[in-house]
Amino acid sequence: MSVHAHELSAEHQEDHGHHHKETFVTKYIFSQDHKMISKQYLITGLFMGIIGIGMSLIFRMQLAWPDKQFPIYEVLLGKWGLDGVMDPSVYLALVTIHGTIMVFFVLTAGLSGTFSNLLIPLQIGARDMASGFLNMISYWLFFLSSLIMVLSLFVEAGPASAGWTIYPPLSALPQAIPGSGAGMTLWLVSMAIFIASSLLGSLNYIVTVINLRTKGMSMTRLPLTIWAFFVTAIIGVVSFPVLLSAALMLIMDRSFGTSFFLSDIYIAGEVLHHQGGSPVLYEHLFWFLGHPEVYIVLLPALGITSEVIATNARKPIFGYRAMVASILAIAFLSTIVWGHHMFISGMNPFLGSVFTFTTLLIAIPSAVKAFNYITTLWKGNLQLNPAMLFSIGLVSTFITGGLTGIILGDSALDINVHDTYFVVAHFHLVMGISALYGLFAGVYHWFPKMFEGRMMNKNLGYVHFWVTAIGAYGVFFPMHFIGMAGLPRRYYTNTAFPYFDDLADVNVIITIFAFIAAAAQLVFLYNFISSMFFGKIGPKNPWKSTTLEWTAEVKHIHGNWDGPIPSVHRWAYDYSKRNEDDSDYVVPGQDFVPQVLPLQDKEEEMNH
Repeated sequence: MSVHAHELSAEHQEDHGHHHKETFVTKYIFSQDHKMISKQYLITGLFMGIIGIGMSLIFRMQLAWPDKQFPIYEVLLGKWGLDGVMDPSVYLALVTIHGTIMVFFVLTAGLSGTFSNLLIPLQIGARDMASGFLNMISYWLFFLSSLIMVLSLFVEAGPASAGWTIYPPLSALPQAIPGSGAGMTLWLVSMAIFIASSLLGSLNYIVTVINLRTKGMSMTRLPLTIWAFFVTAIIGVVSFPVLLSAALMLIMDRSFGTSFFLSDIYIAGEVLHHQGGSPVLYEHLFWFLGHPEVYIVLLPALGITSEVIATNARKPIFGYRAMVASILAIAFLSTIVWGHHMFISGMNPFLGSVFTFTTLLIAIPSAVKAFNYITTLWKGNLQLNPAMLFSIGLVSTFITGGLTGIILGDSALDINVHDTYFVVAHFHLVMGISALYGLFAGVYHWFPKMFEGRMMNKNLGYVHFWVTAIGAYGVFFPMHFIGMAGLPRRYYTNTAFPYFDDLADVNVIITIFAFIAAAAQLVFLYNFISSMFFGKIGPKNPWKSTTLEWTAEVKHIHGNWDGPIPSVHRWAYDYSKRNEDDSDYVVPGQDFVPQVLPLQDKEEEMNH
């Protein structure tokens, strides 16, 4: 469809929208407007986040004070917390569901779902997504899958408890452990629906970026946020179907008597009729999604950071092309490193060395990104608002968490710390904290865009950042050391091993920090909800940014621009650009040049 035809159809749709008065249902529930859908994703993601963080606090209490009784267990866990003592099986269930909720339902939806939806049409100059209807469907499938996941907590035998990776045979045999029954089935159903939602969303994002860019918006003029969302969607389309096939095979093993992942198994002295399958096959299928998933979560956060750092350092992003190249390199390499999760699975040692090589290779584009952020910050005129602080925080956690990844990616070194708290520390810093910082940076930065010009409270933002930053490092930094001392993860209590007695105090410190960091999120929630209704109305372009979304109407209209879509004449990072004789900025007295402004006489186009 030509651009012209598209504009006509978009205008026709707009007219169409004026005739029919929108009802509450069509505006807020079954909305096809990308801005509303992004808010739906964000609020659902935040709600799931509250559940996920709540779970982590419950099991952290158990780890810190294994021999104490807490009446709250009885309130929250019912029959699994009788007399204030946590049942070991529910501990595993909490760890499992916490992992699942945080990785898929908070980080994937909170970052890709929210910001891809909000920013792709606005930053490329489109009226909406390629298909508003599919976009709506993808959100409602996501909502349905989150609902099923939450409902699985109330199953009589308990929710899934085979760890968030759901390895067979624990997950494949309903009789294996209490959490392998109905809770596990619901987990698999929920994930299958989630994957359908993710695929519909991703295809929509890819088509929108390729087809609906405004006049002049070439691929090299796209903001890095869009590049990150676009490539993330491609990774999702490549890797999510593999997890779907693993989930479907697992459903068949559980319910239809097949043996994809089961071989000779004995339960209670009885030989089961399974042969020929391999649980390692499941691991390969799971981690083929599992590792790209890290980047599905992280790339959007890095894209948001690129945008926020360039805007608030008042400098062009350093090495635009290198940043795009590093996103593409990460996307490619992310699909060939999955075996580093399996060094101890009995996999061929030769394969171990191949996966070590590819894993150490992916450190290069990641380092390129870190260096480029630091160089963009260097000598910048830094505007230290909450979004910027979270972005700088992301660069910090990305580096500290990334360095431990080099140790874990080496098969000879990994053996020593595999399945200890060292691993927990590594992936929480890289994937958990860095991605959450990216999410927070995005929320503070684009809040005025989401909620019609309202701004979040800056001082509460500062409190939120500093307490979170100290809390996050307070939780995950000590874990490196208890991991190196050999403390295994996923253990309900370590009191049976005298060797670990010296480490008991560290667990107490970690838990106290976890409660402090969780309290800071309440400050954020208060700030978010109150600013939504009572926040100060800021200017149209509050951060003096160059990108297209700040030229759109503050009031939300379906179609984003009231009139023709603006054309683009330059790249997205013309900050502090001076004219030829260096007497003043290109636009006198203004240290940024919006993308819609044509090039001046004798002005060179940057980086293009």
